[in-house]
Amino acid sequence: MEEIRDLLGSNATEKKELKENERGEVFVKNLSTLVVKDSNQIFKIMEKGSKNRTTAYTDMNADSSRSHSLFLIQIESEETVNGEQCFKAGKLNLVDLAGSERQSKTNATGIRLEEAKKINLSLTALGNVISCLVDGKSAHIPYRDSKLTRLLQDSLGGNTKTVMIAACSPAD
Repeated sequence: MEEIRDLLGSNATEKKELKENERGEVFVKNLSTLVVKDSNQIFKIMEKGSKNRTTAYTDMNADSSRSHSLFLIQIESEETVNGEQCFKAGKLNLVDLAGSERQSKTNATGIRLEEAKKINLSLTALGNVISCLVDGKSAHIPYRDSKLTRLLQDSLGGNTKTVMIAACSPAD
């Protein structure tokens, strides 16, 4: 529904604000940040977030995801090289996109239909951003068309490596 929620916070239903700082970096105001030391802690945190994610019944899926989910991992290291402190940082966005839906197949009505419309609009916006980045001719990349593309802006364009893994069913 173009709303941002913190699935790791104390109130997973509270709407969060999307902001931009003076350097043009996009962030979510008052988003939970947790420090971890190993991958096991990361998996536990991801599991907690997944449990707080909204799902609902549709005719296509009894436990249909009603939202996209973003999990940001920031990796920082510090070491001494030739007597100088070196700091390295990187980030990894793990994104689970809600599937595109056809009303005729899901028979969604009311709030489920509105969710499906918003899901489809944000997926279209993501596709438009990717198309503009790939063609290389566009002077304008439409990141602002969706909160999803706005949040992923620094991971899609510029000096980034982007990999997409698609989970596809062989079913009709």
